[in-house]
Amino acid sequence: MPITQKKTAKKPTILMTMGQQDRNGHPYQVMTHKYMQPIVDIADCIPLLVPTCFGVEDIDQYLDMVDGVYLSGAGSNIDPSLYGQENLTPEKAQDVNRDLFDLAIIRGAIARKLPILGICRGMQELNVALGGDLHQKVYAEDHLDDHREDPNTSVDEQYGPRHSINIEPNTWLHALLGDSITINSLHGQGICTLGKGLEPLARAEDGLIEAIHGPAYGQFILGVQWHPEWQANDNPDSIKLFKAFGDACRKEFSLQQTNHQLTA
Repeated sequence: MPITQKKTAKKPTILMTMGQQDRNGHPYQVMTHKYMQPIVDIADCIPLLVPTCFGVEDIDQYLDMVDGVYLSGAGSNIDPSLYGQENLTPEKAQDVNRDLFDLAIIRGAIARKLPILGICRGMQELNVALGGDLHQKVYAEDHLDDHREDPNTSVDEQYGPRHSINIEPNTWLHALLGDSITINSLHGQGICTLGKGLEPLARAEDGLIEAIHGPAYGQFILGVQWHPEWQANDNPDSIKLFKAFGDACRKEFSLQQTNHQLTA
């Protein structure tokens, strides 16, 4: 007898931009597995990996295919000239193609009212795209702590619980997570001046902004400075965050399906 496959409902599609890595003299476009896993397992969405090395001409076509945008962390820093500063960390890797692509993707997604989730570098991209700037060396600021991981420890230790954050009262994130949660911390840079329309959702004990949203834009926008994707299935707070993002993308997916049916 012929094998029949069970028909499953379509899921929202999430755009994930990749970054460049050079390996053995060859340029690669890459995405770390840990970022994709919670999109599939928790948000229950389909990741669409997009290269950032071919310019911004096709951004509208990419955005036509998706129901949300997910900006991951990376080992590279954003080019400081994009927020009006000289480079104070020339020893750190950069990925200017990703910078230009992601800033354009963010602006396009905001214009289309698509949900956006940014993690670590992704949160910083969100801030820069909307006119904000960064502390290039958080650890060199007298009023801030050192938020970097210890490179001499194991990966499990680097991504282990590091410090608490205080969540702004009377916000949707407070309703979701409560007054305070404990997070990991693996970043040398952080938000200095907030971009247009962005507001803080959480701060570290030293006052550094750890989460942002964009209530002025009327859609789901969340940036977090920590790494909720790390072992997300075992972290109740991470599960809540990725479910919230997935639900926002499902809402957009349903809206697009309805609009398609009305115009068909």
